[in-house]
Amino acid sequence: MSGGDIAGLIAAGVFAVLVALLAIPVWKLGKVFDELRTTIRSVSNETTPLIEEVTSTVTTTHQQLKNVDGITSNVSDATANLSALSSLIAATVGAPLIKVAAFSYGVRTALAGRGKPAPRRRSR
Repeated sequence: MSGGDIAGLIAAGVFAVLVALLAIPVWKLGKVFDELRTTIRSVSNETTPLIEEVTSTVTTTHQQLKNVDGITSNVSDATANLSALSSLIAATVGAPLIKVAAFSYGVRTALAGRGKPAPRRRSR
């Protein structure tokens, strides 16, 4: 064997050791990728029902908000009707009621003043 053959054998041995040393991290990295694939599949399987449940909840909430909107509209209409009714009652009953109150005050004052002499006013 010549010196070149020995150098070739040493180089082949060093290359084999290098390949063996690099194979271990690559093998561990393969296990990490397997675990990552399993985790992603698990998250995907759990996320799909969750998204369906959220969609159902949002749909139900939307329907309830429509109902509340209808109730609010009805309350607004009822409030406007009550306001118009109170204005009508005030206009219809208010003027005669003020007249009756003024008349009763005048009668009361006249009857109260009958028994007493009128107070004298002093001039300055």
